[in-house]
Amino acid sequence: MHLPDTGSIDFLLAQVCRLHRARAHTLLEQLGLYHGQPPLLFALWEQEGLSHTELAERLHIQPATITKMVQRMEKAGFVERRPDPADQRVSRVYLTAAGYDVKAQVQGVWRRLEDETFAGIPQQEREVLRGFLLQMRENLLRLAGEERPLDEFSPQKAAT
Repeated sequence: MHLPDTGSIDFLLAQVCRLHRARAHTLLEQLGLYHGQPPLLFALWEQEGLSHTELAERLHIQPATITKMVQRMEKAGFVERRPDPADQRVSRVYLTAAGYDVKAQVQGVWRRLEDETFAGIPQQEREVLRGFLLQMRENLLRLAGEERPLDEFSPQKAAT
């Protein structure tokens, strides 16, 4: 069995990603959210009343995943589903008061996570790292056959 080179850049990147995800989970859990839910909120903060299919397309995930996510978020009180007035077979997703109210807190979580993650790294070096990450993403998207970046609902976009 081939063991990974624990000093390789690839191994370190994977480790950083796992630790970042775990920290995000901890911070979001305090708000009653799961790690995968903020992108759905970002989409709805930008445009409410999207169907499950529209949300799945925007977030690049399967409609069945959206359905489960919406059900869970509806149960937590962040969103509600309403039938489409033109087609009763389609349900549209809207934010509740809690869904609107949590926006500043979610943005705060992303700012805190970025501050914690990049503590001790000068801004100039952060920009160099950003360039490397953009190139890496482009390389992987090209290999996957994707034509557009997956950052449509990044935490930075929601902060604007």
